[in-house]
Amino acid sequence: MVKKIWLSPPHLTGEEQKYIAQAFEENWIAPIGTHIDKFEAELAHYINTSKKVVALNSGTSAIHLALKLAGVKNGDVVICQDFTFAASVNPVLYLGGIPVFVDSEKDTWNMCPHLLEIAIQERLLNGEKLGAIVVVHSYGMPAKMKEICELGKKYKIPIIEDAASALGSKLEKKYCGTFGDFSVISFNGNKIITTSGGGILICNSEEQKEKAIFYASQAQEKAPHYQHAEIGYNYRLSNVLAGIGRGQLEVLNKRVQKRRANYLFYKNALQSLNGIDVLEEPNGMFSNRWLTCILATSFKNREKIRRALAAEHIESRPLWKPMHTQPIFKECSSYLNGVSEDLFARGLCLPSGSSLSIEDLERIIRIIKSCF
Repeated sequence: MVKKIWLSPPHLTGEEQKYIAQAFEENWIAPIGTHIDKFEAELAHYINTSKKVVALNSGTSAIHLALKLAGVKNGDVVICQDFTFAASVNPVLYLGGIPVFVDSEKDTWNMCPHLLEIAIQERLLNGEKLGAIVVVHSYGMPAKMKEICELGKKYKIPIIEDAASALGSKLEKKYCGTFGDFSVISFNGNKIITTSGGGILICNSEEQKEKAIFYASQAQEKAPHYQHAEIGYNYRLSNVLAGIGRGQLEVLNKRVQKRRANYLFYKNALQSLNGIDVLEEPNGMFSNRWLTCILATSFKNREKIRRALAAEHIESRPLWKPMHTQPIFKECSSYLNGVSEDLFARGLCLPSGSSLSIEDLERIIRIIKSCF
């Protein structure tokens, strides 16, 4: 039987078992326990920040709470990156906000600062309240955070940094996840390391952290009985999954190295083909290369490669379909330059898991080259 090659499967070492066993021994299976506090502290240490870290059950939950803590309310406009996954935007709708989409620039495939300022100025002229800006580090490549954060300060708009897939990535030697007023990291099963399902919210103060935990724990007031004055959510990470996260953090640097090695293998093996391009790192940027992405010359050629891989039991996936083209967001305003639509038409994510063998990579390259 032909081996199935997945796009980005979980990669466990077995060391996670010691933390899981400890959670069982201590009988801390619920969203409380020693692993949660230690996981938060170890993650903060890894990204070299004094900011406050909150372990949650998903990156989506973290974005939701970030928007809520930023003060986004019903009717507020939230400027979102157009080239992303829907989970970056859906929480805006949870709060009754209005997404407005901004297209990408070609250097990083992330939010274009020039278009962002145009969007800000036009919405303010319309008398709209701008609640937040949600910028994404797509596929682990850092966005132009210096320019974007300067715009946030200039117009007094909170920056929510979606670093869901950018753990280990850096901009000017500073880790992604430390730039925003609020930042988010994901530990979903397909991420560079995983807690099965999980996420992190990073905020600036202990007060914000306590408020995030309050909302993530059903907004339960301090009382001997169940007392609720606000709407809360069941968003806290379990102690068992935090234990898995602690085991995964131990090998994070190795995972980043392997993903970057995958990218270099693909780049070197495909550079002789005229019909394939890859995204290079701009100066000062260090990508974890969560997923290696290629650009074909056309949609037709992209699909030829994707179908050839699928026929050989190899998973690949088109780049993000822009949010402004998604049926659920068809009524939203957008500031476009054509970059995200072009990326979607020509782009393909290749298998990028840290467990890929050299034989797997050679098999993938052989099939891609057969398309030419």
